[in-house]
Amino acid sequence: MEVLYTNSSTLFVSHRPINKSLTVYENCKDMPTVLICYLGLQFVNMFLGIPANITVLWLIRRNKGDSSTSDIFIFHLAILDVIFCLSPPLELANIVFLTTTSTWYVLRFFYGIKDTSPLFLSCICLDRYMAVVHPITFTKLKDRHHRAALAAAVWLIILAYAAGKCANSIPHFDVVFTVTILAAFAFMVFCNISILLALRQSGPSRDEMHPVKKRAFKMVLIILAIIVFNYFPPVALLPFKSYFTEDVYLCYIHYVAFGLMDFSSSVQPMLYLSKERLHCCQSGATQLE
Repeated sequence: MEVLYTNSSTLFVSHRPINKSLTVYENCKDMPTVLICYLGLQFVNMFLGIPANITVLWLIRRNKGDSSTSDIFIFHLAILDVIFCLSPPLELANIVFLTTTSTWYVLRFFYGIKDTSPLFLSCICLDRYMAVVHPITFTKLKDRHHRAALAAAVWLIILAYAAGKCANSIPHFDVVFTVTILAAFAFMVFCNISILLALRQSGPSRDEMHPVKKRAFKMVLIILAIIVFNYFPPVALLPFKSYFTEDVYLCYIHYVAFGLMDFSSSVQPMLYLSKERLHCCQSGATQLE
């Protein structure tokens, strides 16, 4: 049994002889379409995600005095996505041109950072959940120092996970990724349902629901959609790995699943920017009235 290569969040193992003098692309030459699309998507992610996330960082810094309590987590998530969006050139070189395994250590670190990005999404949901369901406690803990400490703790977890993934010496390390995504998904659902119930208790009609609670519900709903569309496919496919041939799984299924996950680095900031634009338009319309 030989290790072919590692990518995103799974250690891929091949039972067939692997020619180590060939690149990943050459090993998948019989079905290159998905691999080419994946690399193209990664570069779209880089050229779209980097400016979008930098814009998010700039907006949050500019509106620091009038920002949401969740913006600190959005800020750190944007930093994480900028770091990950720098990886496509090295990934292209590793997949298409290089046969050495040493550069995979660097890429695995990038993948480890991306794998744990749902932790910041969970922090955003936790903040919105506390604001809607436990407003008194939320008011008492509104001091941003608590959120800064939580963000620092999340970064420690992310860097520890990325270092463990980079080392590539811990047995069954991919289980950590699966548990993280499933736990984050369950937490998103819990927050979503809890905020929905709180909204229904706000008044007899939807018109009487507090607008802050409505915005909180929309934010959690958007994050839940991101988790389902971008992060859940890899976890959903892992249990069915044995049903695919090695070639199909390594060169096709894997790149479809993780390509969607990686593209969240562009989807997340674009959703934030669209929300900010809508908020500005609504504020401008209110002032005109």
